Amino acid sequence: MIYPKIPLAQSIIEICNVKGVLDIIICPGSRNAPLTIGFVNNPNFKCYSIADERCAAFFALGLAKQKQKPVAVVCTSGSALLNFYPAFAEAYYSQIPLIVISADRPKEKIDIGDGQTIRQENVFTNHSLYNANLTAEVSEENDVFINEAINVAIGKKGPTHINVPFEEPLYETVKKRSVDFNITSLFKLYRMVTIDDIIAFSTLWNHSKKILVLVGELPPNSVEKRWIDMLASFPSVVVMTESTSNLHHSSFINKIDTLITPFSAKDSLMLQPRILITFGGMIVSKRIKTFLRKYKPKHHWHIDELRAYDTFGILTKHFHVSPNQFFTQFLPYVKTVESDYKSKIASVFADRKINHKSYLKSIPFSDLKAFEIIFKKIPNNLNLHFSNSSSIRYAQLFKIAASIDVACNRGTSGIDGSTSTAIGSAIASEKPTLLITGDVSFLYDSNALWNDYIPKDFKIIVINNGGGGIFRILPGHQENQVFNTFFETSHCLTAEHLAKMFQFDYYVASDSENLKENLKSFFENNEKPAILEVFTPTKDNDKILLQYFKQLV
Repeated sequence: MIYPKIPLAQSIIEICNVKGVLDIIICPGSRNAPLTIGFVNNPNFKCYSIADERCAAFFALGLAKQKQKPVAVVCTSGSALLNFYPAFAEAYYSQIPLIVISADRPKEKIDIGDGQTIRQENVFTNHSLYNANLTAEVSEENDVFINEAINVAIGKKGPTHINVPFEEPLYETVKKRSVDFNITSLFKLYRMVTIDDIIAFSTLWNHSKKILVLVGELPPNSVEKRWIDMLASFPSVVVMTESTSNLHHSSFINKIDTLITPFSAKDSLMLQPRILITFGGMIVSKRIKTFLRKYKPKHHWHIDELRAYDTFGILTKHFHVSPNQFFTQFLPYVKTVESDYKSKIASVFADRKINHKSYLKSIPFSDLKAFEIIFKKIPNNLNLHFSNSSSIRYAQLFKIAASIDVACNRGTSGIDGSTSTAIGSAIASEKPTLLITGDVSFLYDSNALWNDYIPKDFKIIVINNGGGGIFRILPGHQENQVFNTFFETSHCLTAEHLAKMFQFDYYVASDSENLKENLKSFFENNEKPAILEVFTPTKDNDKILLQYFKQLV
């Protein structure tokens, strides 16, 4: 075995090994050479080389998200570290165990004009669950810090930062480890719902005829089927899910915006719940957030082992347990309450679905039409990623098969890193991976394609409407040079030459018929990764989408 000569690097590598942090994404550099040498020469680690630090961090995030295990990303000193921040923030808000290990200059070299040197300690303070600022010498305290950074990332499900000062020489190796290291065990608190809470809150449930369950982003198979079926059985309970919820039942409302957007005041009062129960991550639908902030429930309970955001300004109880733990303890105590709440909402939703189909038959080729065609042709058993802005919002309007696992970076809802995250996820997925993305998001993260790990069955559909189409839908749209340049960022770029440079198969569609035709070969051919670019009319998409919501009534 080859080890880096620097003892501190040996300690980090061995502690990661023992604690099961075995996926290591390495960005090129010199200051991190001791770490690179140690990780790469240990067969227990799976190492990936990603040149662009921002892409590398999102790649790591996608890998960690898919595996539900910690992943480390390693960089050299200086501004390289700062490029990790977008993914670091996403990991914080999406509760993903991402461990950043940054090489640094010794403290005496900071702020004296030495090259590639910045103030790296605590650089992620606003979003880091733990900052381990190590010293150059071997010490028990350093081992404690390293252990704690890994333990916190796993136990609290989020990002941590280990900053490691190295002095030259950096590339020397030895054949025998020269340090002993200390391991501290991960202490995980097992929480349960107290019997007092079960009695108090089941009593509230049993006297409520209108209970709304709203489910945010969840990994697939997060909730046991018996609890899904039980929730679906109550006439007093309406369950709303999003594409990213990965929760399916025929009675659940799986297209929230389609249901509530045309609501009158009378409809809104009909839907207004007495109890709101939420679990899962961030909610995509702005419309349901606006609705619940105006038509507030009497009670809002959030179920999550770690955090509860007061998204609607009415949070009354945080249950510090997993959804399965909550339902296991709580649901046996609740009763079936006679109510027409679920049946009334189901009736409205059934009408909406009829009008949805009718409107889609009448529209010309556009973003909305393209999504309709794509969703009809998507194969089952996919790992499906969406970029942010328009792509994930269009996805909310269509049913997605239960065999398809859906993901999107909704922690910060940024367009940066969507492709990198999807590729990282694809590495660990047993299913083929498809990314559906907008043109701006795709172009923004084009360096994501610059790596040697992309599976042959990885596919990207780029909806190219010539700019940031989401801004045409939002209030403030005006057809002028300022809007087109500074908001929409109009462009005439395509993915064709990027596909050629990175050796992707390339398909193109600009109307309904050739989209249907090209989707067939796009999904069937798996000899190389592929991009399908769909061109839609820039100035028609917003009108067609806004009219869609008017036609649902």
